Amino acid sequence: MLRSGRGLPAWLSFSGRRLRNLHYHACLPAAIAMSSHPYDTLTPDCILDALESTGLIADGRLLALNSYENRVYQVGVEDEAPVVVKFYRPARWSDAAILEEHAFTQELDAQEIPVVAPQVLKGATLHRHGGFRFAVYPRQGGRMPEFDRADTLRRMGRFLGRIHAVGARTHFLHRPTLDLQTFGFEPRALLSEGNWVPADLRTAWASVMDHALQGAARCFERAGAVNSIRLHGDCHAGNVLWTDAGPHFVDFDDSRMGPAVQDLWMLLSGERPAQEAQLREVLAGYRMFADFDTRELHLVEALRTLRLIHYAAWLAQRWEDPAFPAAFPWFNTQRYWQDRILELREQIALMEEAPLEA
Repeated sequence: MLRSGRGLPAWLSFSGRRLRNLHYHACLPAAIAMSSHPYDTLTPDCILDALESTGLIADGRLLALNSYENRVYQVGVEDEAPVVVKFYRPARWSDAAILEEHAFTQELDAQEIPVVAPQVLKGATLHRHGGFRFAVYPRQGGRMPEFDRADTLRRMGRFLGRIHAVGARTHFLHRPTLDLQTFGFEPRALLSEGNWVPADLRTAWASVMDHALQGAARCFERAGAVNSIRLHGDCHAGNVLWTDAGPHFVDFDDSRMGPAVQDLWMLLSGERPAQEAQLREVLAGYRMFADFDTRELHLVEALRTLRLIHYAAWLAQRWEDPAFPAAFPWFNTQRYWQDRILELREQIALMEEAPLEA
């Protein structure tokens, strides 16, 4: 299955021929069903009709897959294997940005790199129906990769090296760059201006944010002018499907320009010695296909810090989507912000330590 790392319960499932007039709201909790959001109009009929507008004939089987940023469904096709249909969140990306994502995955697929690229149907990869933009993907099976295995990390490194060798050939023109501005200062402004932080924690939050962003800036200064390439951008275990043949990389929705290490550091876990051992395995495979600038290791904790900040802002920005309060009830509680302050204080200390050694 094509899936995102942001798990949504599979609340919607049919089998058999089309079930007409069954509305999306009937499958949702009452609190969600009463709200209004653009995705409210993405009914089962709309999903099936959208697929058939591409020339494929749906057989009525419909299953919601794990995704929050977009809406993603496995849809049965008559006399063929099921496909996965991704409906893009309205107004998030421009058509040009989506098509750059598609072109990148098609470029990787042409090099026989195991990515799940959109199908070309009626001469296009991006389609429109019912006010939504969508793409159709082949269904890909697989399991969660075991990043605690040295051979798994080496194989991941080899394929990421191949992805980055292709990613370095040219630049995105319509997709953003991962940097202090887009993952640090802009998310901080969104959280501050929206008054998301409880009043009694705002002073502590503002102080820790200042120190965290200053620490991240020093990490970027120590790294120097590192190369920025086209990345997967969100390469965690949830976006990798493992088979006996190795990894299959899915969900390039967050693909953007940035340092190569962004696609590597999320493979590492545990204490420093464990992370360094894991990094050696990843780079042993990676360097078979691409060079790695070790100065980028100065960025690991800075990128981790920026991801924490960006994630909080992402939740806040999507809070009007009824799927988010239902799935993240702990967000915006007193405890949530207390934990984030402590987490960022830990990151401030880690950013002052020497980088991992390769």
